[in-house]
Amino acid sequence: MKLKNKLTAFLLGLVVLANPVLAQTQQQPDAITEVTARPAATDSLLLTTPDSLAEAIVSAQGDTVYPGQKKPFTEAQLREGENKRYLKRAVLPAAALIGMGVYTIQGNGFFSSHDARDARNRHAPDFSTKVDDYLFFLPVAYLYGFNAFSSQNRHDIRRQTGLLLASGALTSAIVWPAKKLTDIDRPNGDPTAFPSGHTAYAFTIATLVDKEFRHKSPWVSVGSYAIASATGVMRVMNNEHWMADVLAGAGVGIISVNTVYWLHDKFAKDKGLNTAVVPTVLPNGSPGVGLHVTF
Repeated sequence: MKLKNKLTAFLLGLVVLANPVLAQTQQQPDAITEVTARPAATDSLLLTTPDSLAEAIVSAQGDTVYPGQKKPFTEAQLREGENKRYLKRAVLPAAALIGMGVYTIQGNGFFSSHDARDARNRHAPDFSTKVDDYLFFLPVAYLYGFNAFSSQNRHDIRRQTGLLLASGALTSAIVWPAKKLTDIDRPNGDPTAFPSGHTAYAFTIATLVDKEFRHKSPWVSVGSYAIASATGVMRVMNNEHWMADVLAGAGVGIISVNTVYWLHDKFAKDKGLNTAVVPTVLPNGSPGVGLHVTF
């Protein structure tokens, strides 16, 4: 199969990811309201407890609002289930990056991957580092660090971990078949260049950190994407990948996380086993502990 036909098949596969969006006919709500409903049985029990204990109950929904948080989520985070927003904020940017990668493969494009390789060989022919093998894991470390020391995480750590694993699985499901399909050698002669797996996973992690902590500080997002970008640059500088591989890898990471969050918002938000343990008063007047479960 010619390279052109392989790339066409790969791009058609990416289009399949967007098809569910176009097939959606359900209208999205104009505004998102906070749901605080509780079962009637629970409310009657709370009447025997102080108000402070009643206010302590927080249902750990898909988007968990912890006590003390003010405006905890950005508009973009709250509207991730909207089809138009998914297309505009996820599919189009990712398609642009992947398209630029395809456009600059080997000697193609106004500044091709071969041009980037030649520039690297002229200015830094002896550049070599192993930092890129580990750097992209750094955002994962401070992702769970924020979970441990901050109440500003968007999701419960269990749901957060599930989203991370699902995003990584989708990234792998795109990257590895694409490598086999395109069958392009790396600039150092090794096989399976396109797209870059390191860069894809780096942007997968960075995008997830952005979604979980964007409301905490924009610098969290800036730092995560800077690390992901540095990973991609070092893959090129190490002669491990072509520029095209890195561009496409970044697009794959971005579309994978956004797709997982979009599907989560549509089908899994406020679902699953979510619990809260709260103090209560038993019917005999003795103090006790109640388990509040939301399915």
